Amino acid sequence: MNNPVLPKAYEPAEVEARWYRYWEEHELFRATEKSPAPTFSIVIPPPNVTGDLHMGHALNNTLQDVLCRYKRMTGHNVLWMPGTDHAGIATQNVVERQLGEEGLNRHRLGREKFIARVWEWRRLYGGKIINQLKRLGASCDWSRERFTMDEGLSGAVRQVFVSLYHEGLIYRGHRIINWCPRCMTALANLEVEAEGRASNLYHVRYDLVDGTGSVTVATTRPETMLGDTGMAVHPADERYRHLVGKKVRLPLVNRELPVIADEHVDQDFGTGALKVTPAHDPYDFEIGQRHGLFPLSVMDEQGVMNREAGPYAGLDREACREKIVGDLKEKGFLIKVEDYQHRVGHCYRCKTIIEPMLSKQWFVAVKQLAEASIAAVRNGSTRIIPSVWEKNYFDWLENIEDWCISRQIWWGHRIPAWYCEDCDEVIVAMDEPRRCNQCGSSSLVQDKDVLDTWFSSALWPFSTMGWPDKTLDLEHFYPTSVLVTGFDILFFWVARMMMMGLHFMKEVPFRDVYIHALVRDAEGLKMSKSKGNVIDPLVIMDQYGTDAFRFTLAAFAAQGRDVRLSEDRIEGYRHFVNKLWNASRFTLMNVAGAALDAPLPRPQRLADRWVLSRLQKIIMRVTGALDSYHFNEAAGVCYQFAWHEFCDWYLELIKPVLYGDNEKERTETQQFLVHSLSVLLRLLHPIMPFVTEELWCHLPNTDGSITTAQFPERDPSLEDTQAEEEMAVLMNVTTAIRNIRGEMNIAPAAKVEAIVLGPHRLTELLRDQAHYVNDLAKLSALEFRRDQKRPRMAASAVVGELELFVPLEGLLDFKEETRRLQKEISKLEPELERTKKKLANEEFLTRAPADIVAKQKDKSERLDGKLNKLSTQLKRLEQLVTEE
Repeated sequence: MNNPVLPKAYEPAEVEARWYRYWEEHELFRATEKSPAPTFSIVIPPPNVTGDLHMGHALNNTLQDVLCRYKRMTGHNVLWMPGTDHAGIATQNVVERQLGEEGLNRHRLGREKFIARVWEWRRLYGGKIINQLKRLGASCDWSRERFTMDEGLSGAVRQVFVSLYHEGLIYRGHRIINWCPRCMTALANLEVEAEGRASNLYHVRYDLVDGTGSVTVATTRPETMLGDTGMAVHPADERYRHLVGKKVRLPLVNRELPVIADEHVDQDFGTGALKVTPAHDPYDFEIGQRHGLFPLSVMDEQGVMNREAGPYAGLDREACREKIVGDLKEKGFLIKVEDYQHRVGHCYRCKTIIEPMLSKQWFVAVKQLAEASIAAVRNGSTRIIPSVWEKNYFDWLENIEDWCISRQIWWGHRIPAWYCEDCDEVIVAMDEPRRCNQCGSSSLVQDKDVLDTWFSSALWPFSTMGWPDKTLDLEHFYPTSVLVTGFDILFFWVARMMMMGLHFMKEVPFRDVYIHALVRDAEGLKMSKSKGNVIDPLVIMDQYGTDAFRFTLAAFAAQGRDVRLSEDRIEGYRHFVNKLWNASRFTLMNVAGAALDAPLPRPQRLADRWVLSRLQKIIMRVTGALDSYHFNEAAGVCYQFAWHEFCDWYLELIKPVLYGDNEKERTETQQFLVHSLSVLLRLLHPIMPFVTEELWCHLPNTDGSITTAQFPERDPSLEDTQAEEEMAVLMNVTTAIRNIRGEMNIAPAAKVEAIVLGPHRLTELLRDQAHYVNDLAKLSALEFRRDQKRPRMAASAVVGELELFVPLEGLLDFKEETRRLQKEISKLEPELERTKKKLANEEFLTRAPADIVAKQKDKSERLDGKLNKLSTQLKRLEQLVTEE
């Protein structure tokens, strides 16, 4: 694989396609049940089978892939379980739209043919999102790909339903549910999105039946008054206490309604009197249950008023509201109308306003399941990272309501319940029964509803591994190591997986839950088509390459902070990819033909000692960052070292050796160069898999794919604090001289002289390593003065305890240098003043830790000394100008 020829430019499209094909052909992502290696397992949050890769998918799967690639390189047996979700409502809507274009609908087609049509659609288009994940570089074990409707998972879903039913944790009952008149199905509370809406508050007069007066109620939904079966007031409300036990007459309908007292009435809303509509409001339903009020439904499943609405039957809910308000006003029952802002529930899928509706549905009694899930996080069995999300998790589970799991659609897991037409017996079983257990009748009809999509998703960590069978996958890979997910499905999915995993596996489904933030635009706004700020990851990968895109996502994935993404940032990291490519090309050109098989020698030259020591620090920091899910820190550390230390300094420092005649030094430096690049490529591989693989295969003495190479490990014997300190001095001196050259507008090719004043230990270091400074700062000479006499007409810089001078006679505009010094002094003076003010504060001196106070004192002394030197230089420059 070690081809030394590297093209001049990096072409990501060709490289990415070639290497992903290679990885798949060689099964490099495949986990094994029999490996003795430690396991690392993760289940993908299954994308909808209807989906296209969006920014949320891209961030989520990039972070998962970083972890999986990292763990493979650290010797783990990694299972990244892939798959897709059948996405009940979403997929049914897609196929129904397709049928509509053909002039058909699912009812004309029939249930069996419609389901067959959906399966055909899935066969043709269901792999689209999988191919897009591969485009991103996702290193899933595709041999284990699952689908929430495949045979094995369908069996697991049925087993769970039947088990929970017989345990009394699944039941069927009449409850107020969220109903979508467009999708024609029930929705769980979590599937309802509340949006702010400008509306009206209607004040309506209800007359007392005994003629002694009236009561005014306030409502946002006058159309539901047709279903009123009572009026409620708070028992402590002195305004209405005397009315309890009396009756009021329902306007327009003349139905008599009892006035009841209930502590759940909000005395501060509206007038404090509440019309009770048990069939169309969840709170009213509970009040009605406590007081025996009949739930009268006045609306059908399409949001149209039914026959119980009397003269308003046949009107849709909006038209009915308008008609009722007009009639109330005409008959004198409408007292006033106020503007009112409130939150209204919408279907998460089609955005239709949901209708609270009394319906017979299937529910999971979740209180008991929730208690175990709460305990698992409190006792540390599962960690939520960042921990700030624990509060949201606990708040939701501690106030959880029973989960409505039945959906009135056709695509999904059909509920395994059968009803006897002769005796109304309900039979819940794994297999279709032939006869009624109660009466022996064979007239059995299966429930028409399907299960909520999230029901099957809740089983994902163990159903994908073969449960209810006892499989090797479950034995080796469950519980999974970590779940990477967005905060928006913490309740939809994460909490429910916790409940099901603990109940059926008696163990948490994952040890860690890493919650990443949202990807927003550069201004921090949520991406949406309506705003026109959506960035398409597929377009971005085509334009900038996948590695640049992935690196950008990782670099900005700070815990607890949204990712602000822009094309400028992605383009910036494309430059980083090119920088890495060019550095590797330089390396390969300068080691071609060298004998590099010998063990790494002990470094002698300062540059080599320095780079190997710095690498040990980088390895330690990157490893720590990845182990603690600080992806941005891992990316940032790699970027800083690769660009600003390896490329900017090390490659420049070693050029004279590589181009020189000392064969021994050149061979050793070539070894250190290849070793350093090898370490850097392996550190970067989890984040930038494609370009690192391409470069790895060109590197001398590499064997096999970088995906299975060993992740770098820190070698304490190569740590060299002295080398790092000495190199820091050389780098700072070189930078200072370069800055003077730049600020003074000295031609890049011009050689200049530099004079150094300072302590003997530092000047001796510079004297010993002068060749580095001379080469990098383009000096004709580096002079050291023991008499500490400052040269005339020279630009200066202060570097720690050193003073640098570059003679400028014939080179410098002295007035410009004067302005430069004045600017630096004006910058340091307020900083020194702030530091001295802090040190003069007695409260700071007594309360702050001693080391903090000491640091401030040191800072004050340093600033004071530097300002004195700069002021002296300014005075001398002014003298030079005067002399001139």
